[in-house]
Amino acid sequence: MNARDVARQVLRRVEQGEAYATLALSGALGRSRLSPADRGLATEIVYGVLRHRTRLDRALAAHAARGLGGLSAPAKIALRVAAYQILLLRVPAHAAIDDAVEAVKRTAGTRVGGFANAILRRVATEGEPRPPAGLLERLEQIHSLPAWLARELVAAVGEGEAEAAAEAMNRPPPVALRVNLRRATRAEVVARLTAERPSATVEVSPLAEEALLVRGGGALDDLALFQEGLVTAQDVAAQLVGRMCGPAERILDACAGVGGKSTHLLELGASSVDAADVSRRKLDLAEDAARRLGLSGLRTVEVDLTRPGTALAAEYDRVLLDAPCSGLGVLRRHPEGKWRRRPEEIGELAALQTRLLDALAPRVRPGGALIYSVCTFTAVEGPDQVARFLDGHPDFARDGDDLRTWPHRHDTDGFYAARMVRRA
Repeated sequence: MNARDVARQVLRRVEQGEAYATLALSGALGRSRLSPADRGLATEIVYGVLRHRTRLDRALAAHAARGLGGLSAPAKIALRVAAYQILLLRVPAHAAIDDAVEAVKRTAGTRVGGFANAILRRVATEGEPRPPAGLLERLEQIHSLPAWLARELVAAVGEGEAEAAAEAMNRPPPVALRVNLRRATRAEVVARLTAERPSATVEVSPLAEEALLVRGGGALDDLALFQEGLVTAQDVAAQLVGRMCGPAERILDACAGVGGKSTHLLELGASSVDAADVSRRKLDLAEDAARRLGLSGLRTVEVDLTRPGTALAAEYDRVLLDAPCSGLGVLRRHPEGKWRRRPEEIGELAALQTRLLDALAPRVRPGGALIYSVCTFTAVEGPDQVARFLDGHPDFARDGDDLRTWPHRHDTDGFYAARMVRRA
């Protein structure tokens, strides 16, 4: 099985809804015997096809008189894999075409293989159709955003920046590292990282003193720095949310997941953090992370936060709610999200966020702070949600400016966060 076979297999599983790309690709690469270079190619193809799917289909359909509707899913995936290599990776056309044609023949027969050969040769010689003139059409057809998502993006960032934002969402992100400042300085970590991975590009983020951006550094788990608890992976936007919360005597990290923000808060100086989540598996990983980082003060609580009478303290100095959301701000890391998410789900998620905010508000002590964050850019999950909360809870007031980050502006994920203080 070569790199392209692995990519097609993973894309098929993702398209069928059987797995997310990250997990499916990790499993497939672990079972393969690919060289590091071929592992890199398989990874590039999987994420590239997911990011540019509509653009690839448009280029292929332009050279198919009857369109692509009659093709089986495996045949269509094979065509996309080849088109991505030809149009965006600039792989020699004959290599991509020959591989794709053989793959189509195996799943759909010789006749369809001949059809695939003809289409791909036209793509290689004639390229793509001209981009459409309209902004929304370009966002949909060139930047591969579903129409509803293109409209949401324009509403959030404006017409002048929408195309730059969409383009940034289709670029591979750097690996963002958070330096454990309790154990090392950022300069020490940079020196060790460049020595351990001399081919990597390491950039110091200006947004947070513990943040690094790494490109070409390979697998994080293999780093001695990671194993020694000097660094952990966390996007810079998420680090800014931790800093917005800040250290305190007692903090509740609601919807804590695997503990990225919980451990950050302990590194920043929090005395104790209750990490609450409905998933015991995620909380176990949070405990593992705290041990690796050499942190104490973490207590994990498996709980449904929307239910009263949970095993939490009555009041906290800080309550951080990194709420379940549509995840549209992390599409550069999880591009399949734009094909899986449906517009009607946004309202359902906003309703859940409302319930969580209302349930957690009484646990903020008078004079304490509630920090609300989401890794998305829809208004209903961000500014509108905070405005609704403040209207319904007059004992809370906004504290400082809201946080808004974008891939094209800050080289971070797209986050929204607000800090609200409960009046004494």
